[in-house]
Formats: sequence, C-alpha cells, structure tokens
Amino acid sequence: MSKIRSSLSRRDFLGTSSMAAIMTAIGAVEITPKTAEELTETSSKIKNEKVTIAVIGCGLWGREILKNLTRLPNATVLAVCDVYEPFLKRGSTIIPNATQHTDYKKVLESKDIKAVIIATPSHLHRQIAIDALQAGKHVYCEAPLATNIDDAREIAKAASSAKSQIFQSGLILRSSPIHNHVLQFIRTGALGKNVYCRAQYHKKQSWRRSSPNPDREKAINWHLNSQTSLGLIGEIGIHYLDVASWFLKANPIYVTGFGGNMAWDDGRDVADTIKAVFEYPNNVLFQFDATLANSYEGSFEAYYGTDSAIVIRDGRAWMMKETDAPLLGWEVYARKDEFNPSKDTGIALIANSTKLLAQGKEPASTTTDINPPIYYALEEYLSNIHEGIKPSADCITGTSETIMSILSNDAIKIKQKATLDSRC
Repeated sequence: MSKIRSSLSRRDFLGTSSMAAIMTAIGAVEITPKTAEELTETSSKIKNEKVTIAVIGCGLWGREILKNLTRLPNATVLAVCDVYEPFLKRGSTIIPNATQHTDYKKVLESKDIKAVIIATPSHLHRQIAIDALQAGKHVYCEAPLATNIDDAREIAKAASSAKSQIFQSGLILRSSPIHNHVLQFIRTGALGKNVYCRAQYHKKQSWRRSSPNPDREKAINWHLNSQTSLGLIGEIGIHYLDVASWFLKANPIYVTGFGGNMAWDDGRDVADTIKAVFEYPNNVLFQFDATLANSYEGSFEAYYGTDSAIVIRDGRAWMMKETDAPLLGWEVYARKDEFNPSKDTGIALIANSTKLLAQGKEPASTTTDINPPIYYALEEYLSNIHEGIKPSADCITGTSETIMSILSNDAIKIKQKATLDSRC
C-alpha cells in the first residue's frame, strides 16, 4: 500500500396551518424559516449594497462567472483581466463597461475594487490569491486552490492571516440549495445507517481547445498536462468529494484510484477516464467515476443507507425508501416520481419552497432549479462580504479538499491504494 501524507490539518406555504406543519416536517421549508418581512428586509439590504468586483481569468469558466454576476443585483464588475487578449475581449463583451487588464497587479492597485474572483488555471492561483489578500481584497478562488500541497498551504496561511477579509473557496455545491436541503435529511438520520455513496460525471468531450499559436494552444490546454492539472479528480471530482465529506462529517482515510486514456489519444498525459474509491470511518465507501469518452447516465450523486437512498440530479433530489423502513409520517403527502427504466418511485425533496411560494410557484410543480450552482456560490460570496460571515467553503475547507484531490490524483496515477492524512 502506498502511503501519501500531508501534515496540513482541517476542518425552504400554501394551504392551512396543518399543511404548513406537514411541509415543515418533510423539510420542504427552511429549517429556520424567516417571516415574509424578514425575507423582504434581507433581500432589499443585499440588493442595495453593491460589491465592486474584478474577475481575473476570462476563459470558459471565467466567462460563466461573469454571466452569473450580471444576474446578481448587488454585483458591480469594474474590471476583467486575462493575459490572453482574445479571452479578455470575450470577457469584456459580457461586461462592456469594465476596464480591461492583462496584468492582475494593475487590478489590485485599484482602491475602487473591493473583491476579486480568481478563475485562472489552477496552477496559477497561488500568487494571485496571496497578492490579492495582501492588497486588502476579499477573495473568491476557484477550486482546486492549487495543484501542489505547498501552494495550497501558502494560500491557506495568507487567507488565515487576513482577518478582516472574506476568503471563499470555489466549492460550489456547498452553496447549492438542494444540497443544503438534502443535508438536513441525512443529518437527521432519514437514510438510516450510512453505508455507501457515489457520484459520477460522464460527458463525451475532448477538453481540448484550439489556437493557431502552438504556445498559446499549450497554455489554454493546461487541463491536459499533468504538470499543471489535477485532471478529472481535481477539476470535477473535488466538488463531489467535498459534499461526501460534508454530509458524512468526516474525511476519507484511504483512496484507491485507477485511470487511463481510453478515448483521446492526442498526446495528453491526463487520464480521460478515472475511478476513485474512498474509505471513510465506519467502513462507509464513496465512489467517484468520471469519463470524457461517453455521456451515458450523465452526472448525479447518490447516498445509500439501510432505510432509504437519496439521489441528487440536475438541481433536484428524491428519496427512495426501503419497504422495511420505518414510516416517518410525511411520505403520504409528498409528491412521488417514477424513475425509468428501474420503475423505482422516489419521494421528491423540494428545496427553497419558501422562495418559490413567494414567487407564486408551487414547489411540487417546479421541475428544476433555474440557477446553476455557481450562481448560488457567488450569491453567498457577496452576502458573506456584506455580513462578515465566514463561508462554509472557507480557506481551511478549500485547502483540505485540494490536498485530498492532489493525493487522490497521485493514487490514480500509480493505480494503487493510498493513505490520506490531511488533519487541521
């Protein structure tokens, strides 16, 4: 057994009051619901308090961030930055009034900018994050925070020292309404005894981007170079691994990894297909598999217990109860959906019911959340800045999950079982 170690330590009604009580019992309202007056007051406050932002990195994901920022009323993007001018120009078309920069240090010199979002390639995060913190900016840094343990530690050290600033890691599922909703069911024991969980990401795509300039093509394809990328486990799997650890309130002890290039034989040295099995305390297993070779079954998460299982997919969640599971009382009133081809019947778990009702929508008729996870992560970032609240995905969590991904990527490369030690 290979032993890979790190010394870093871790870390929402319609109907009568009886119906409201039932909905509360099934978790379809927030655990600590606010009154309409409180919701209106909070919403108005956040809407009116603008946060001036700069986005550093205008690649595909950076532009996705910019698009979501335009939908947040309290976000004002003053600057966009990228060393690659075609990306910079594309970013500026989303925010036409923003100043354009190829040097991030020029961005940090502006006293008008209060917060930055770092969406550069992962291996370039360290110095930008440290410089931004030292310049007194609030920082949102995409995950993984780094591609090596030393860089991850240095970012954590700088963020921990910046007492008056918010540092939020880009673990976007931490801000997802449906994940926070499902968390309540898992924490209250609705699954019974936790035994197994899994997640997958299946999407046929090359990950390769083209450029007429060979040097630039190499730079924009950093995902495909093992020297600059943690591959599928680091760029995708880190989010699912974080949710598993969050839900289980523990870190994995071991990981066994496998991977290879099954479809894209184009000179890359980053696997296009991987599988990693994590062993948590109490013998609970978490499996993550990803492939760029096939899109069948897409992406989803599933958590299994002795009484029921919960599936999360496309911003929705369902609970499937075992026939011998104890009757909780609220199941009769909940909407049921049938899954094909298995014909299993799932109980719909509706998140953000209070918000949906305020918008004139019935939760049970809502099919999916219209906002992607990054929208909620950015919304939380702005709220945390306003209220001075420590993010759920703070620097310690972000660093710990980054290190777990680094060590897991190493295990996948050598196709062996490895010990994970990332204590805070």
